[in-house]
Amino acid sequence: MTEARQTLRQFLLQERKKNGISQDMMLLIEDIATSCRIIAHQIRNGPFLDILGATETSNVQGETQKQLDVIANDVFLSHCSNCGRVAALVSEEIDDVIWLKDAPEKGDYLVYFDPLDGSSNLNVNLSVGSIFSVVELEEDLATLSNDAVLIKGAKQVCAGYSLYGPSTSLVLSTGNGVNGFTHKIGSGEFLLTFADMKLPEETEEFAINTSRYRHWTPPIRRYVDECLDGETGVRKKPFNMRWTASMVAEVHRILTRGGVFLYPKDAANAHMGGKLRLLYEANPMGFIVEQAGGCATTGKERILDVQPTGHHQRVSVILGCKSEVELIESYHKEEST
Repeated sequence: MTEARQTLRQFLLQERKKNGISQDMMLLIEDIATSCRIIAHQIRNGPFLDILGATETSNVQGETQKQLDVIANDVFLSHCSNCGRVAALVSEEIDDVIWLKDAPEKGDYLVYFDPLDGSSNLNVNLSVGSIFSVVELEEDLATLSNDAVLIKGAKQVCAGYSLYGPSTSLVLSTGNGVNGFTHKIGSGEFLLTFADMKLPEETEEFAINTSRYRHWTPPIRRYVDECLDGETGVRKKPFNMRWTASMVAEVHRILTRGGVFLYPKDAANAHMGGKLRLLYEANPMGFIVEQAGGCATTGKERILDVQPTGHHQRVSVILGCKSEVELIESYHKEEST
């Protein structure tokens, strides 16, 4: 007889007992899990509901919004507002910070999220996902402003993502390692299926959009060229390249079998600071990868140490197996000396 798998609720109760996470954090994580379950249902039924297409609006980044971008955002806003300790919500799809409290206090939560990552994949039935991050205020806030949420990723107390693929995964960390859950259809429950996820020390796989090769800086070109040289090159082994245009899908693959993900700042996106957003994409994924034994860098500094200058700030992202990330960092250092 197969041993019963631990539910998300049972896991969180265990985390509360062992590591002291608060009851409010438990409730917030469960609200986020509910959001992900609802979004997965909407995606699965998207063709029948005619909600896979684009809207006539753009988000703050100037990207055309898919109908499901808007739906997923509304779901997150609705459910993450349930927790009484949530002071503010920061979404990729909304220009300004949404303040839920007039006088946020020490211990209140700030929730950052990308409600639907990789939505360009929807029409071709490829994996998409949601990313989230939680920071706990270290002091009362006297003034409400967008600048008040500009907190380094090292201060995160919880981060995770949901992957909407053949099954719906929920991967999260509260600072005590990384654990993955899978939604069991028909039960309404997320069950623990990937306990204590760890990145391997070595890898032979990398993920990058090579159509941007002409824009890359010399360190990135050097790294990719050496990987592609295979057994006859300096790496003396073959590498596989992957790219699915969904950060969640890329990171999930790396967490389950190793690899390195690169979306660096290059000549074409340098004026924006890079492509991926710091607060609700790079920081939570960097937190998850570090908790699984990997590294996350801009190429020049640890992502979680970057001081945000704007709540939609973009940044260079290189993360995954420690040895590969450190090698890429060394190439950046050589170039700057």
